[in-house]
Amino acid sequence: MLYPIKSLDGVAVDAAAVLPGGALQGDREFALVDREGKFVNGKRTEAIHAIRAQFDRAARQVQLWTRAIAPQTFHLDQQRADLEAWFSDYFGYPVQLAQNTHQGFPDDCEASGPTLVSVATLTTVATWFPPMTLTEARQRFRTNLELEDAPAFWEDEQFTAMGDPLPLHVGDVRLMSSNPCQRCIVPTRDSQTGDRTPQFQAHFIAQRRATLPANAPPTRFNHFYKLTLNTRVASDQTGKVLRIGDQVKSIE
Repeated sequence: MLYPIKSLDGVAVDAAAVLPGGALQGDREFALVDREGKFVNGKRTEAIHAIRAQFDRAARQVQLWTRAIAPQTFHLDQQRADLEAWFSDYFGYPVQLAQNTHQGFPDDCEASGPTLVSVATLTTVATWFPPMTLTEARQRFRTNLELEDAPAFWEDEQFTAMGDPLPLHVGDVRLMSSNPCQRCIVPTRDSQTGDRTPQFQAHFIAQRRATLPANAPPTRFNHFYKLTLNTRVASDQTGKVLRIGDQVKSIE
């Protein structure tokens, strides 16, 4: 999955190239910011969850709507002012669209590579919060790469016993595991409405502690409000392409 505008809906793709900054081309390429350059995102306001976005990557277009606002389509480059006006009207204060084609706007700038998770992990997490679905878990945790055949919490074990990173080969691309992704307020909310799931964080932490694999190095878990794997990508991987169906190998 790629998320062309940070904090908005994602788009499934068959392939994505690695940028010089380590991120995937088209992922978090844009971010909403206020006049001071501060992010307008899910950490700041639950109102962002009500926005629906559908992207046509080939045409460089996005269609936006909410339950109260009819769909409108904008060209991401040629109609930037109109797009910013739409967001400004929605939030009630001036909002601009920042762009970064080198690295995008990852949450972890030190580990800006694609994020990984096992499908079994997301499936398991969804069972902790019935009636949450796998689709809803995906939308809350917003990971780039999902591993179909890996066991639940596979990503927690991608470090040495001392907690050092391990190389991960995804097809022709070499990644380095970095750290389990520390979570914010966003996963506690319904991805479509912004409504809070009661006691989400406390229950999540208790379940993560109870299900942490025996081989997961404890040095990587100073707390348990973490899920999915952040990665780093060396500059010599720039331009290489990740594809659906690539085999994933971890090598100690």
